[in-house]
Amino acid sequence: MRILVTGGAGFIGSALVRHLVLERGAAVLVVDKLTYAGDRRSLRDCEGKPGFAFLQADIVDLPRMRAAMAEFRPDAVMHLAAESHVDRSIAGAAPFIETNVQGTFSLLEAARGYHDGLGGEARARFRFLHVSTDEVFGSLGESGAFDETTPYDPRSPYSASKAASDHLARAWRETYGLPTLVTNCSNNYGPFHFPEKLIPLIILNALEGKELPVYGDGGNVRDWLFVEDHVRALMLAVEHGRPGETYCIGGRSERRNLEVVEAVCDLLDARRPAARPRRELIRFVPDRPGHDRRYAIDPSRIERELGWRARESFESGLARTVDWYLANEWWWRPLRERVYAGERLGLLAEPAAAEAP
Repeated sequence: MRILVTGGAGFIGSALVRHLVLERGAAVLVVDKLTYAGDRRSLRDCEGKPGFAFLQADIVDLPRMRAAMAEFRPDAVMHLAAESHVDRSIAGAAPFIETNVQGTFSLLEAARGYHDGLGGEARARFRFLHVSTDEVFGSLGESGAFDETTPYDPRSPYSASKAASDHLARAWRETYGLPTLVTNCSNNYGPFHFPEKLIPLIILNALEGKELPVYGDGGNVRDWLFVEDHVRALMLAVEHGRPGETYCIGGRSERRNLEVVEAVCDLLDARRPAARPRRELIRFVPDRPGHDRRYAIDPSRIERELGWRARESFESGLARTVDWYLANEWWWRPLRERVYAGERLGLLAEPAAAEAP
């Protein structure tokens, strides 16, 4: 297969590209703007491999996306490029609208023109996979789970931008006949995860003896999915999924945020003991605005229709993740020193004090 992967230098994207190039022998064109969270070092094992190519470009640039598709001639576009951190969307929403909404529009338009020019088997084979998030569904109560029929109820600028892009992908299927599919996944974790997200942030703060911030009471619940399990699901969707369908992908691993932080502490204490238990570094901090209380995904459709199952439990996946960060300081140390050192993000500015009359 020939696959164009957007956002292929990011966390999930690079895991997908490594799978395609190193395990599947596919020809891959990575399109990535290389923002703060895109790191070409995550693809170092793919560099120089037959069929691997890299294009530094902004997906918003429609002429360049059209040219990339015309030149590479993909069998599928797997669209993962996105601004993805909720806290950053709270502090500044504009990049999320630009990349996630306008960028998805540009890609869909480029893919539409490319698909219209295909014939025969190539036209029948082509797929456009739009990779999204469970955050578009809003917040759950104490019970229940999101599935493909759950109404949308986004609560943050990030989730609203992803909801918009999901709707665009479906509309291009219905209006123009572009063979799109949408996947909505739960929280990913694993190697090469940029250290602004919860698990890598806690791992690295704990290694450095820094405080471990937990929002609110630590009771917010997320469903955790090991990134390599997610990648296998995406491949099943693009190869065997039905155009027009949505597939929810989750690890069936709900955990409260405090439980996640405590599990990281215990793994690090066992592997690299410190002067005191790392749980003592936990500090509860003010919650972020609009913090959804609980997410959970019912992945029954993709399990039933495509035969996917998560291979990693949360315990085994988290152990693999911690071990990877311990063994790969070459990757994360420059990010901590030059890009993001673990400071709090997503705080709203205090309103200016009114002047006295």
